[in-house]
Amino acid sequence: MEAPEVTVEVHLANGLPAFTIVGLPDAEVRESKDRVRAALQNAGFDFPARRITVNLAPADLPKESGRFDLPIALGLLAASGQISKSELDRYEFAGELSLSGQLRPVRAALAMTLAIHRSGASRGEHRAFILPRANAAEAALVPEACIYPADSLLQICAHLAAVNQDARLTRFCAAAPAAQPDAADFAEVRGQAQARRALEVAAAGAHSVLMSGPPGAGKSMLATRLAGILPPMSDDEALEAAAVQSLAGSFSLARWRLRPFRAPHHSASAAALVGGGSIPRPGEISLANHGVLFLDELPEFDRKVLEVLREPLESGRISISRAARQSEFPCRFQLIAAMNPCPCGYLGHRTRACRCTPDNIARYQGKISGPLLDRIDLQIQVAALSQEELIGAAPGESSATIAARVALARERQYKRQQKANALLSVADIDLHCQPDAEAGQLLRSAMTQLNWSARSCHRVLKVARTIADLAGSVNILSVHVAEAIQYRRAINLQN
Repeated sequence: MEAPEVTVEVHLANGLPAFTIVGLPDAEVRESKDRVRAALQNAGFDFPARRITVNLAPADLPKESGRFDLPIALGLLAASGQISKSELDRYEFAGELSLSGQLRPVRAALAMTLAIHRSGASRGEHRAFILPRANAAEAALVPEACIYPADSLLQICAHLAAVNQDARLTRFCAAAPAAQPDAADFAEVRGQAQARRALEVAAAGAHSVLMSGPPGAGKSMLATRLAGILPPMSDDEALEAAAVQSLAGSFSLARWRLRPFRAPHHSASAAALVGGGSIPRPGEISLANHGVLFLDELPEFDRKVLEVLREPLESGRISISRAARQSEFPCRFQLIAAMNPCPCGYLGHRTRACRCTPDNIARYQGKISGPLLDRIDLQIQVAALSQEELIGAAPGESSATIAARVALARERQYKRQQKANALLSVADIDLHCQPDAEAGQLLRSAMTQLNWSARSCHRVLKVARTIADLAGSVNILSVHVAEAIQYRRAINLQN
């Protein structure tokens, strides 16, 4: 995500012809010598029959991917006097070369452009970017970045030579954003008033949610509609979320400014969830950055996989350490989890009997550890609907109506504390989440009866603060704390 700058240095010396690349290149970078040689020859340039040394600085930073093909080729042409060196310092270059000299797209163009543009702006430097045409629209999402798309090495050389105005590359102009796809609407959900209200509270304060209920009660249906009521993404959030997706090679312009929604299968490994690999790549929690991570059938996930979520839920960052390097990715996601009450799913059902033994139920529920459950703000039960509720109920509020209330509540939070309520620190809670006398007494009674931890108490106060914001109340009243307590009762599904 930091995308440190790499300087490509080319030196030609007398001696037997050789082509050496130094600076910790991996296999992709070492193979660039063959692509560059063929691209120069097929584009009509002379390949210097001399001792060639290419240095990728800094030397202690591992280099990977084919993005260095283009700067290496331009460095060779400049060192051999086939193009002028005077224009090279004005641009940043990245691109993979085909054997014919055509440019192919590279991964993480947006992350690279964003990082280099910000670092250059901090130093007062404003370099333009020459990139493959397929990467131009993605890189141009960075505000004020100057992008010149190119199709081939010959086009770039003609631009640098500036033989005539027609030969120069044209700066990319971002097109108007395409119409965003229609999201699933809350109006399609029948009944489930408590679950709908809980998800509205969760969206308003960026809280995590655990829903428990029998199969077919609507847990997945509710979860997939949460992203549609979240507040619009800010410029920084949209760029950071898109940069992570660009780094993983999964960015799509059609999803620009849409909250990510990731729903990994319960067979996912810990590395798939948090990221990993010999060259660290972002996992599902980072791809859900500033969006929703939906874990359906939560107890079916391996317990070790679930435990890796504990620290990212608190910090919003994930550090992946390997012998050769350490990488850090953002993962400020909103966790929505769903589960059945027992292996068969019908514990406590109004019409169907549960056939699970107490041991099976305890083993099933024990897959979710207490520390992880303690970090989930809202814990609700989603009951099965009766025939009357399912068929005769009128459509509920639309996502647009709910989203308007959510956006207003989130605006109040940012005016007061510059962050969502779920992100408040202990000091922030003392400052912004103090209940009145009656509400405080109610909270103390709940802590005593339910044996809550200090973390549970703080999370109830955050949820109560969100409920007060939805109601437009400056103070946290007893009615707000009472509702927050209902969402925070420890799930004991065997009772």
